[in-house]
Amino acid sequence: MKLIALTFSVLSAFALLASCGSAPEGERVVREAGDPITFGIVDHVDSKVLGERRTLNILLPPSYEESKKAYPVIYLLDGATNEDYHHVAGLVDFLTTYQLMPESILVGIANTDRGRDLTHATTISEDKEALPTGGGSGAFMDFLGSELQPYIETHYRAGKKKMVIGQSLGGLLATEILLTRNRLFDTYIIVSPSLWWADGALIKGASGFSAADVEGRKTVILSIGTEHPAMHEGMRALRAVLARAGDALDVTFMPLPKETHATILHRAIYGALESIYGDDYPGL
Repeated sequence: MKLIALTFSVLSAFALLASCGSAPEGERVVREAGDPITFGIVDHVDSKVLGERRTLNILLPPSYEESKKAYPVIYLLDGATNEDYHHVAGLVDFLTTYQLMPESILVGIANTDRGRDLTHATTISEDKEALPTGGGSGAFMDFLGSELQPYIETHYRAGKKKMVIGQSLGGLLATEILLTRNRLFDTYIIVSPSLWWADGALIKGASGFSAADVEGRKTVILSIGTEHPAMHEGMRALRAVLARAGDALDVTFMPLPKETHATILHRAIYGALESIYGDDYPGL
């Protein structure tokens, strides 16, 4: 992270400390002991494609109520409150507060059947045994493009820029979107993708991937920690596939060897957002 303190003037530092310490008299909210702390809102979208109601955990930007502008949207896979919503929302809130990234709408997509939605079809018996309902990624991608994104764009002031974040099976799905339906998002943060699924069929089937398959220039951040060799093999193969698209993809590889599959996501997202926005958002 940039050393923010070095960029502060003395006056701006005092201003920041004052603003963090208290709100103006007219804006103070008195809370009683035992009151809940609210961090975002819950919404739902009824999906005809999936035949179910899906829960959305949404964090709106600090200026949302006072402004009329549209905001970039970050779609978070595994976005339930008992999954990755809270810690990713905390990152987005922190980085926007310190003007290290643009204010954005965060949409956490809660799972109902994670194995079904995040995996493509497989012929491998071990995969089918591990995830008996797997293979529904096609329908889930239809839901994202034809139902969820239109819902967000209708009910919230969503701008044109759209990002997706996925790890593990979520990274597998984000990779599938990038390779097959990349019109859905402009930016992809793909962390420790489970590309071993179906004996690596997704990457093996992308041998002809090229710039012609990319609809508009995309930004891609790839990250992996110290993990099973199969994870690294998949990442190497993915990087080789993406390299064939040339300048159509802006790909950054961010290995985090001190992290494991369990610990990598938070730090990987922090580093990815810093990499994407660092030049344009130097901080307070």
